[in-house]
Amino acid sequence: MAYTDTVRAETPLLEITGLSKSYGRHRVLTDLDLTLPPGIHALLGPNGSGKTTLVNVLSTLIPYDAGEVRVLGLDPRRDRKTLQGLVSLTGQYAAVDEKLSGTENMLMMGRLFGLSRRAAAQRADGLLERFDLTGAAGDRVATYSGGMRRKLDIAAGLIAQPQLIFLDEPTTGLDTRSRQALWDEITALADSGASIFLTTQYLEEADALAERIVVLHDGHIVADGTAAQLKARIGGAAIQLHDDAGHILEEIPTRGSAIDVARHLDAVARARPDVDVTVRRPTLDEVFLELTGEQAGTADQQDQGREGVAA
Repeated sequence: MAYTDTVRAETPLLEITGLSKSYGRHRVLTDLDLTLPPGIHALLGPNGSGKTTLVNVLSTLIPYDAGEVRVLGLDPRRDRKTLQGLVSLTGQYAAVDEKLSGTENMLMMGRLFGLSRRAAAQRADGLLERFDLTGAAGDRVATYSGGMRRKLDIAAGLIAQPQLIFLDEPTTGLDTRSRQALWDEITALADSGASIFLTTQYLEEADALAERIVVLHDGHIVADGTAAQLKARIGGAAIQLHDDAGHILEEIPTRGSAIDVARHLDAVARARPDVDVTVRRPTLDEVFLELTGEQAGTADQQDQGREGVAA
């Protein structure tokens, strides 16, 4: 392999300039510019915004029409085969074979990635243990819960030790406990040196995990930054004064620091000692609504239909 198995630290994770993609007359992505360093990053956007198409372009599944794209320093079109050995894509729905056991699915994926039987078995055992699936490793996947299938699907995608993992709606359909467990695994993967690029319909997921958040709307990038930077776009913290029924009586802007909040609270305590107070900060839901004009929560369920063959 001409490309080293370890991407240099200075190589950006993604470099996109003028990226465009259409299906017939329908333009899905328009002149996207984006550079991201290694780490965990989230892609947000309403239905049909182009998220699935962008992930599929970056993961080599579909070609782009115009612009320049580099993933781990490689062109997904020209260096497709090399790049496929460095990335992993887990889609919205588990792609494991229900007729096979967990171990058999893992071994099959390992062999498809070119690992020897021994290497595939070693990687399978380690990943099944890491995702708490050892006890069910010999069971047919048809007997697995949704959360177990999701974990097996992600584990199978990691068997070749990818440097970049694309997770398209990784926790959709999972209960709260399984979602938190998967968050922990995503963080552990990043700590081990892998980079994560995820799409999600859960804004708290992006808030908790992502170092950078990219918001896509109508095929355009409308925001890019940390969660704190995006929230700051719609204002800072505020002290809210409430009556006994919980109604907001007044909002007092504050910088949010302990000193500034304490100063305002001291004044409120002297003038209105009986009111209830809370300190409120903008949320990603408010950012999403301002940027896209839509409520969050149904993110990409219709992308497959609206983006043609992108799914």
